[in-house]
Amino acid sequence: MFDPDRVITDRLRAIDASGIRRVFDLGASLKDPINLSIGQPDFDVPALVKAAAVAAIDAGQNRYTVTQGAAPLFEKVTRHIAGEFPQWQPVDRGRDARAGFGTLITSGVSGGLLLALMTCVEPGDEVIVPDPYFVMYRHLVTLAGGRCVYVDTYPDFQLTAERVEPLITDRTKLILFNSPSNPTGVVATDAICRDMAALAERRGVLLLSDEIYDEFCHEKIERPAGSGMMRCPSPASHSNNLLLLRGFSKPYGMTGWRLGYAVGPVPIIDQMTKLQQYSFVCAPSMVQAAGVAALDVDMSGHVAAYARKRDRVVEKLSGPFSLTAPGGAFYAFPEVPPSLGITATKFVERAIERNVLIIPGSVFSNRDTHFRISYACDDDTLERGLDVLLDLARA
Repeated sequence: MFDPDRVITDRLRAIDASGIRRVFDLGASLKDPINLSIGQPDFDVPALVKAAAVAAIDAGQNRYTVTQGAAPLFEKVTRHIAGEFPQWQPVDRGRDARAGFGTLITSGVSGGLLLALMTCVEPGDEVIVPDPYFVMYRHLVTLAGGRCVYVDTYPDFQLTAERVEPLITDRTKLILFNSPSNPTGVVATDAICRDMAALAERRGVLLLSDEIYDEFCHEKIERPAGSGMMRCPSPASHSNNLLLLRGFSKPYGMTGWRLGYAVGPVPIIDQMTKLQQYSFVCAPSMVQAAGVAALDVDMSGHVAAYARKRDRVVEKLSGPFSLTAPGGAFYAFPEVPPSLGITATKFVERAIERNVLIIPGSVFSNRDTHFRISYACDDDTLERGLDVLLDLARA
């Protein structure tokens, strides 16, 4: 008799089901929950972007594109990066390919992460990961056969060169860098970005900078080198020997559309492109057409609205909770008051009993002391949820 369990691989068995899904299961019986758990914008895709997708469908742009991405989006992303980071220049295949950067349009940043880790990490390799971390990092490293080496970043949640360097060994292949951070909302300073880029170059380790939230920076800092861009600091301002992943899901509300891009050293991008050819094939064709339009849309109004929500979270929770103020994205990561004498998981269960959905920190960390709030919701939902959390802190 056929036994399905016999054919499932050990590497898949080593991957747990999402802890976020378990929270949703706990909250499944709630009627009209106060949902502070969703990691996606509450605004809709801009009308101009929708129209571009519809026009592409009507024009018959429903077939495969070339693996690296349809020319209009591929070229626009390449120009965008070269304009933002003057030391990054597109590769000229007629010259030494190492002098420029390559571009790949991906099926979301998640798709880019999978391609990057499967390209660069082999069994036995070590990947340095900040703790707390984006939930996908640990499992994708496992899938690639690597081993996570965690950097304890509590209490300020900054991945600094001083914290990372002692953990680098001859088996270290890659450092995962995420700013603004999910789950903490913390933004790396320009000095930290510079030092991390220098450390990676000096030690011969690939730095992968996951910047899906790069436009959600609540304290805008102008980039150096006269780029004119007003976004979060990036290691890419200081080195072009790294892999940069960005996407459209968060800035444009396109979470279900699955569109992102990777830029970095040509040899790595070439291998990621080859792997995409035999996996995702290409990013969705009509969504690539929409991406061209999206890059011209001003989303600053939505970003400013989230900055105001961030201010409200900090104002209400600071004091009853120990909270490192988030500088970007749309998350906060408060500590459960130690006086309660309970884990974050237990605190979340109590919140669910009060009809509030939040995520325990153990989903993102080796600790179970904090919890994640998403303030990507309407103001009334946010206020009601914060009031419940304050009541629970005083219990």
